[in-house]
Amino acid sequence: MAFGFAGIVELLLAPPGLSIWLILVGVWLLYRHQRSRLGLGLTGSGLALLYLFSTPIVAQGLLSMLQTAPVIPPMLLDGQGAQAIVVLGAGRREDAAEYGIDTPSSLALERLRYAAWVARRTDLPVLVSGGLAKDGRPPEAMLMMEVMEAEYGVPIRWVESDSRTTFENARYSSQILRASQIKRVLLVTHAWHMPRAMWSYKHFGIEVVPAPTVFEQWGDGGLIVEDFLPNARALQKTAYAFHEYLGSLWYRLRYS
Repeated sequence: MAFGFAGIVELLLAPPGLSIWLILVGVWLLYRHQRSRLGLGLTGSGLALLYLFSTPIVAQGLLSMLQTAPVIPPMLLDGQGAQAIVVLGAGRREDAAEYGIDTPSSLALERLRYAAWVARRTDLPVLVSGGLAKDGRPPEAMLMMEVMEAEYGVPIRWVESDSRTTFENARYSSQILRASQIKRVLLVTHAWHMPRAMWSYKHFGIEVVPAPTVFEQWGDGGLIVEDFLPNARALQKTAYAFHEYLGSLWYRLRYS
């Protein structure tokens, strides 16, 4: 979601913001009225939600519900009828010390690796989509193209570098694709990001074959104690999930 009204809503409702606001308001009420039941309730609710959002079992469950598009078996990649591959960006690392330049984020690199793998097996042309940068930095799509061509040896046919959101990825990519008579694409992004991405591309009339990567999966051994112990990684995953749920709702309210 672009920052503005939607960004403010996300800050208020997505982890850890929701928990922090509840705790802050609760503590303030307790400071003003030491026996405030509302203050106790808000503080307790905030702490409880912070615990839940930080547990792997909750994070995994929320992301799993987003992973509705199945993996494409390698032997079936050629039979999807797609005319091109579209891979979506996912941010950047600014001034990466070891490279001396900006580089795609770890999330973006996961998508690029799978897109390169798919491209080698299908020989389909590739479009990279990732947007505008501040302070005169190169667009994200240019960073993506450099990695694909220099490190993976996969040529890039099209570069979409004007977008700032997933919806704009689809809007500007669809214009490029239609100009080349491309109607059906393999769309590469994270499995949990795929529903919002697919909705956006279909909104602009592009037929999508989902090619999801990086599935969040339960271990083979069932639940273990660590699944109920909070950690920062789980909180980050929960934040990703909330971003997708809120983003999908926002797109439907604004663009449907």
